[in-house]
Amino acid sequence: MKYRKDLKDMPSYDGVERDYRIKVNANECNLNLPPLVEERVLSRLSRIAFNRYPNYEYDALREQIARNFSVDKEQILIGGGSSEIIEKLFYAFGGSDSHKIVYPQPSFSMYKIYAKAAEAQPVPFDLDDKYDIDVDKFIAAVNDNEAALAVVCNPNNPTGNVLSIDEIEEIAKNVKCAFLVDEAYVEFYGKSSVNLIKKYPNLIVARTFSKAYGLAGARVGYMIARSEVTDMIAKTYMPYHMNTLSLATADIVYQMRDEFVPRIQMMIAERKRISEQLQKLNGVKVYPSSTNFVLMKYDKAVALNEHLESLNIGVRSFGAAPRLENCLRISMGTRAENDECFNVIKNFVQP
Repeated sequence: MKYRKDLKDMPSYDGVERDYRIKVNANECNLNLPPLVEERVLSRLSRIAFNRYPNYEYDALREQIARNFSVDKEQILIGGGSSEIIEKLFYAFGGSDSHKIVYPQPSFSMYKIYAKAAEAQPVPFDLDDKYDIDVDKFIAAVNDNEAALAVVCNPNNPTGNVLSIDEIEEIAKNVKCAFLVDEAYVEFYGKSSVNLIKKYPNLIVARTFSKAYGLAGARVGYMIARSEVTDMIAKTYMPYHMNTLSLATADIVYQMRDEFVPRIQMMIAERKRISEQLQKLNGVKVYPSSTNFVLMKYDKAVALNEHLESLNIGVRSFGAAPRLENCLRISMGTRAENDECFNVIKNFVQP
């Protein structure tokens, strides 16, 4: 079998999920659609022309997103979650070892995988001990490497911390390449970089419906950039790459996004509450978060994770992953789920 060069050594993302009783390991929304939204989604799906390609639905969602951000429809691209958008961006700016992609670490684990898949050279930039990014050093790393693309995740996954909009602007203004801001968790932070696109033609923003809007199963995300950028990135997509069901669902969800505000506020409140409780436990370090999850560090994290799994509770354990040794990431579930998860951790740490 003549597989593509280096495919055997390509790192992979472990997407296999156990059917946990309490599942707080994937940064998902633990609630399904609000009842009124679900009713309208089902009504819309009942009228879909399954025999037609998704032209209308694709443009309808683009137009709606464009109106919300006061940009042209041509500045919007829709993809299979923000992950596919990032993958296509890496492909567009990759192609050889001379095309370098600079990204922070620890951050979204797929950046390295997508860079290698795009035959670009991945250049990880280490965050400091508090998982903060030194903006000046990051800019220098991007320019010194003559990068084709610079990336930051804001808020950052899995650490939860943020760059201010002023810091994002500082990077956009000073890097000599395309600059992607991955805003998968921005609804929990409340501050977006989108308005900077009018000022900086190299800036690209990727967002998703998977987190705040609970559409992880539908796989819908979008990119906002200058139209000359979206024109080029669009060349990397197949015709009709989005299915009609996902597009129609996302269109209804976006129309009714105000229905999601109470649950977003609930997840923020739960994150603050659980963070405060975890911080009171001896030997547990909790990192500041502006997302729907909490990152904690504990010297017996591996054993704690095994104990949680024995009770059919799934959190994200990083094991001995570089810069994330003895760290656990806990997504916010319902209040009852969060309480049970915390009580198990508390009883393990302070028996």
